[in-house]
Amino acid sequence: MRSAACFAFASLFAATLAATAIAQPPGITMDMINTVLPEEGAPLAEAGAYAVMSETAFNSAGHRLYRPSDLAAFPAQDKLPVLVWGNGGCAIDNPRYGDFLGTIASHGFLVLTTAAKAGETGRATADSLRTAIDWAEAENARAGSPLAGKIDTTQVAVMGQSCGGFLSITLGADPRVDTIGVFNSGVQPAPANGQPATNPTVDALAALHGPALFINGHERDFMMAASRQSFDAVNNLPTFYGARHGAGHTATMYHKGGGEFANVVWRWLSYQFKGDSAAGKMFVGADCELCTNANWDTAAKGLK
Repeated sequence: MRSAACFAFASLFAATLAATAIAQPPGITMDMINTVLPEEGAPLAEAGAYAVMSETAFNSAGHRLYRPSDLAAFPAQDKLPVLVWGNGGCAIDNPRYGDFLGTIASHGFLVLTTAAKAGETGRATADSLRTAIDWAEAENARAGSPLAGKIDTTQVAVMGQSCGGFLSITLGADPRVDTIGVFNSGVQPAPANGQPATNPTVDALAALHGPALFINGHERDFMMAASRQSFDAVNNLPTFYGARHGAGHTATMYHKGGGEFANVVWRWLSYQFKGDSAAGKMFVGADCELCTNANWDTAAKGLK
């Protein structure tokens, strides 16, 4: 049994690497993709008040959820908004994001991501994440669900890393999506040969209708320029841009608890969805926490 489990994990890991490699712009190597912020001395992930559990989504083997294990506080004392997450490389499954997503859920969020069904290969798509929103709506209404009536389906975020960031931009047009987060990613140039674009171009940003967050790993992240271009192109919505010095393309996603980037996510969601002004201080005002942090370059538009 142990050998079979090890083989299955090795196969999954190899498939994840393969998906990552084919999902990036030409000329990008695995060494460039795997640049990270050194974990020693880096800010730690800040866990929330709730213990977290993870499980396969009911009646939907293609999704995994992270949520507070004790739901007694919802919805009377707290909200349970939704975050749908797209993995780097558009990988259907990547267990290494588990700690990162668990930290976010511990602050009172339902977090959904894709999971591989038996024998499934390929990459996650925008539809893979869109059906996660569908699932949350259905589960909130399903009699007998532990989540029945506890999910705030009026507050939905879609975020993603690298190729997953492409998916978050695409889904920003969905009227149910209230905010997006684009990590180590951004819009791509339109194909020169007139062929249909496989990744979102600057035109996709015009379809956004809610606040947008663009975060990258600064000069070690090959998507820094695309991230900044995306921020610059959004002029009619509240938008925040942050480049974390030295973080690289994978940044802190695989740090314990997801590290500093996990803190950025849960604070943004708490600010947007829970009216948490203390969390909002990370982003708002000339003296905001990231704005005054020497490790970050930032810019913002329209935030209050």
